[in-house]
Amino acid sequence: MLRLNPILLLDLSKHWGNKVELVPRKRLELYSGRSHAQLALEIAANLDVTLGNATLREFADGEIHCRFGESVRGKDIFIIQTHSGPVNDSIMEQLIMIDAAKRASAKRITAVCPYYGYSRQDRKASGREPITAKLVADMMAVAGADRIIALDLHSGQIQGFFDGPVDHLTAMPVLIDYLKQNADSETVIVAPDAGRVKVASRFSQVLNCDLAFVHKRRPRGTANTVEALDVVGEVEGRRCVIIDDMIDTAGTICAASDLLMSRGASEVWAMATHGLLSDPATKRLNDSAISRVVITNTLPLRHDRMIDKLEVLSVAPIIAQAIGAVFEDSSVSEIFGGENLS
Repeated sequence: MLRLNPILLLDLSKHWGNKVELVPRKRLELYSGRSHAQLALEIAANLDVTLGNATLREFADGEIHCRFGESVRGKDIFIIQTHSGPVNDSIMEQLIMIDAAKRASAKRITAVCPYYGYSRQDRKASGREPITAKLVADMMAVAGADRIIALDLHSGQIQGFFDGPVDHLTAMPVLIDYLKQNADSETVIVAPDAGRVKVASRFSQVLNCDLAFVHKRRPRGTANTVEALDVVGEVEGRRCVIIDDMIDTAGTICAASDLLMSRGASEVWAMATHGLLSDPATKRLNDSAISRVVITNTLPLRHDRMIDKLEVLSVAPIIAQAIGAVFEDSSVSEIFGGENLS
């Protein structure tokens, strides 16, 4: 557990006469926005601290107001907010909390984003498009964030969008532990597209399993539409586990599972860090050949999204370890054995 030091050390020495030497000590405060309070409580419990008091409310026209219930002057502030829907409201609320902490003289402000919004807009896929992931990073910096902690970014290049330090965490240890308990050596790890081959390869190496990947095509000018064309790797008669960073409308996952079954796979599982599960994801997953869907709790899950196939794992211990490492100025990458680097 993280032990917090006293606020001040009073060192009375006869060599100083009547003088008092004040040695400032680091003080950690954990605050949460309203997008995923349950995850924030789990993180606080893992750190053995309590969440700070932040009053958040809306004015009649929808503007968000924040006021911290205690002094944050000189403190190391961590503001937890996953960018769940409505995404824009979640991001804006975190920005306002960061600004409030900065103006209240917090010593260091870390934005903790279990799910980083707009991460898929990390490049220009065609002309006259924004790079919104960079815009979000710029807004974080302008608001006053000194550091960002994020979990399984859609692409590693997003780390370079922020001028300060970015601690890129991964849910891989949680997912690996699950597979060690529930899968066997005959399992095949499958990347749903070429962009996820590197991550899937890490899983296969740790688990000593074979690797395959799906060649897909996304029709130009379309969103949430994908065509799975072919499978590279031996999958016939074997359980296939598709590894992805997120499941949004489940189009990619379901197209890949149909193709794998048509190539003779005995069973298909789907695993992802972020379960957005936007409509019609739950219907697609229910109707698909996928027998098990495993996600983490980086995003809140509505009760109507809890289908029988779905299992949710907690990443609170991982985020808590990272916050503890940042607070103690120790290595975050050592927590993951270097596997968090893209």
